[in-house]
Amino acid sequence: MAHWLLTYDLAPDYLDRRPAFRDEHLTLAREAAARGDLLLGGALDPPEQAMLLFQGDTPAAAEGFAAADPYVANGLIARWTVRQWITVVGKGAASPL
Repeated sequence: MAHWLLTYDLAPDYLDRRPAFRDEHLTLAREAAARGDLLLGGALDPPEQAMLLFQGDTPAAAEGFAAADPYVANGLIARWTVRQWITVVGKGAASPL
């Protein structure tokens, strides 16, 4: 099992446009969390980026989330990336040392 960080670069008008899509986005996130794919998610302060931490053998769950996310589909996300995060310390570390 590995960790994957889905990073969203938020559009400049993200906060203004978010209310129209937030319920659908949160439903998608809660479903991913219930499956055990999504561990944590949220925006940074100030809200220029958001990060979602996924777990799995491949980045497929994180990539699939972004592909289905109404924030992405409706232009609230200017750019997104998925990168493996090699976690080594902490209770849930994927590669503990």
